[in-house]
Amino acid sequence: MTSLLNDVRASAQWIVVALSSSGYQAIFTTGSLREVERFMGEHSEYGIAVPGGLLAADLGPRLFALGAYVGETIWQHLGGTWVTEGDGSKAEIGIALRLPGGSTIWPVQRVIKRLLPASGIARPEGAVRAGADARPSEGPGEHKPGGSPPIRLPTHQLSLENPMTASCT
Repeated sequence: MTSLLNDVRASAQWIVVALSSSGYQAIFTTGSLREVERFMGEHSEYGIAVPGGLLAADLGPRLFALGAYVGETIWQHLGGTWVTEGDGSKAEIGIALRLPGGSTIWPVQRVIKRLLPASGIARPEGAVRAGADARPSEGPGEHKPGGSPPIRLPTHQLSLENPMTASCT
């Protein structure tokens, strides 16, 4: 757990630098979760990373880092305990944050599911349900009109080889 917890904290710090250098305000505030939503909306469409966008390469480590950032932001404002079982990619995806009131959230899973079409569950509204003070974003990330597109799942494996060496520019 300690190694994975270190990866969570290091990845959250790394994504702050990467997002900030790309014009997003990632500052560990609940309001900054809107920036994660904006980033996801601008760099993915219907479950697929936008070609040439910042999710087009190193998707697994970047989704893990975004989930780590979401979790660390909520942890800093609400407290709680990081919980994991096992090791490897299953532990990375399944890492959970148990909140003081007894609720448990899975921020990495929520970010991965946000990539999928019509999910919208990593939006700031989810943080509000967890007890944080955030307002829903307007505009970016809204689903396009015209019906539901076919669901195409990403064909990558989530792997946290070394997120510190992945470039986000």
